Amino acid sequence: MSGAGAANGLARLSLNQITTRGWSLPEAVRGCVDAGIPAIGLWRDKVAETGLARSAKLCRDAGLAVSSLCRGGFLTADGPERRRAALADNLQAIEEAAELGTDTLVLVVGGLPAGSRDLVGARAAVADLLAELATHAGDFGVRLAIEPLHPMFCADRAVVSTLAQALDLAAPYPARQVGVVVDSYHVWWDPALPEQIARAGREGRIASYQVCDWTLPLPADALLGRGHVGDGHIDFRTLTDLVTAAGYEGWIEVEIFNQEIWDTPGELTLRTLIERHLTHLASP
Repeated sequence: MSGAGAANGLARLSLNQITTRGWSLPEAVRGCVDAGIPAIGLWRDKVAETGLARSAKLCRDAGLAVSSLCRGGFLTADGPERRRAALADNLQAIEEAAELGTDTLVLVVGGLPAGSRDLVGARAAVADLLAELATHAGDFGVRLAIEPLHPMFCADRAVVSTLAQALDLAAPYPARQVGVVVDSYHVWWDPALPEQIARAGREGRIASYQVCDWTLPLPADALLGRGHVGDGHIDFRTLTDLVTAAGYEGWIEVEIFNQEIWDTPGELTLRTLIERHLTHLASP
């Protein structure tokens, strides 16, 4: 973590690239450098636009750590052909993560296949493909980070809704191969959260801590309902204390899906992001 970041209180702050969606990868890298943010979480589509080798070089040359790569997953595909395609895409994502210099590949596991109501079967499909990916990830020094999503996304994005479910999926594998994401937006509501974060810490499974706030009213597209830290209903001091007490000392990655924020000039978004980090997340 950069000395500059430590000096200005931003030693653990990372910009997840989706937060400044309108920026290309070179623009996001430059924005982080100019703002004193020491790390960036990359998205595969932006990396593909720029090129894998060039993306890795841009981050290295700028002195930016790559906190994660988003995303792999969507493991609930039905039928042999779709299953093979999902497996191949995730194997490629693992290798991309390694090339980019991050040890964390975020997995959004996928929702129900089209027309299906078989939730049990979809969850079994996730477990099956995870078994085929874990060793490959470990061979490349990459950890698969299972991200539970809020239950409202169960049908279309993630049949894993709680940290407990994610930890159960990870349990058969070494912690260096499979971990979990603690994303404030998706887990803050869970009454079992304190004990499950503590469990994740004991098992060495916390691979990423992502933050944004739960704001109301929800938009028509619920995916875009996330706000800046401090704008909504999440108690970030308590949540961050739980994650810290569990032994997590890694990046705090700000990941916001919000059309109004995407329409805001990136420099202003980073200014707000930094102010909120210092107010709500940085160590007092």
